Amino acid sequence: MAKTQPKDPDAMRDDIGGLMAELASRPASSKPLRKLTGPERAAVLMLALGEQYGGKIFSLLDDDELREISIVMSSLGTVDAEQVEQLMLEFVGRLSASGALLGNYDATERLLAQFLPKDRIAGIMDEIRGPAGRNMWEKLANVQEEVLANYLKNEYPQTVAVVLSKLRPEHAARVLGILPEDMALDCVNRMLKMEAVQKEVIERVEQTLRTEFMSNISQTRRRDAHEVMAEIFNNFDRQTETRFLTALEEENRDASERIKALMFTFDDLVKLDSGSAQTLMRSIDKDKLAVALKGASEGVREFFFKNMSSRAAKMLVDDMQAMGAVRLRDVDEAQTLLVNIAKDLAAKGEILIAKSRGGDDELVY
Repeated sequence: MAKTQPKDPDAMRDDIGGLMAELASRPASSKPLRKLTGPERAAVLMLALGEQYGGKIFSLLDDDELREISIVMSSLGTVDAEQVEQLMLEFVGRLSASGALLGNYDATERLLAQFLPKDRIAGIMDEIRGPAGRNMWEKLANVQEEVLANYLKNEYPQTVAVVLSKLRPEHAARVLGILPEDMALDCVNRMLKMEAVQKEVIERVEQTLRTEFMSNISQTRRRDAHEVMAEIFNNFDRQTETRFLTALEEENRDASERIKALMFTFDDLVKLDSGSAQTLMRSIDKDKLAVALKGASEGVREFFFKNMSSRAAKMLVDDMQAMGAVRLRDVDEAQTLLVNIAKDLAAKGEILIAKSRGGDDELVY
């Protein structure tokens, strides 16, 4: 059998041009086409490309993008062939006309500048850069309670009551706990007496939050570089972490000290209260816990042992002794797993991680 030769680029462009011409020449259908959202259009395109051509694109998406497009694909239903063809025609036409595409904040802002006034663009971009969420109340739920309380304490109690009534109960409770006591009690009484809030009132509150609060947050939301680096260092194995910290200490001692102060390490687990420690141990496989403690200091081992029953502690010690020698890489992986589980539990509010900075106890959720 003769071997098929790969097509040269000119021939492939001819094929694309032919496909576009064929699709464009087909008569338009009188049947109205289904209106697709952006994620739905992306899902249709990926399904049309199939495993052979779409696989490489999937590999370039991050976890959030994969999750979103997978959810849309799974609930897309039937899309008419004509609509698929029209979408493919539009996609190929744009790609062949403009080449590669880059979607980022700057490109979006430049595009909006072509047909929107500057103040409108500023509002849109501030909201995009603000906390994550599809609407104002979801975005507000991702704002730290201290930041939100600091803003609300200068607002009218009735406005505060409306805002708190729209938050998740656990978030509203934390904000109320931070507000001045007299104001918090006034807000509670107003919430108790509150009837259905008119749509116009909600819209005015949303607009105030968007223009006065969210825009300010978006401008100050850039995280300290040392915090970002501390999280990166937390995910190093022990040898890599030591290597980088040692090198950084020689070059920039202040930066090294700040990063170490911000890091949450395996040894910091001894700062957990008893209830949090027990919750953590219930959330990890006992074999992984044994491996993690195999390479731990005596103080860390004692902390975990004293937070379990004497029988459970003895069984764990026996398991550790039965293991014999354990590779340092396995110990690092088990300890990192334990730290990450602790962070996940703290993020869910199931445990509290107390970390001392500069002599003050700060609670990290």
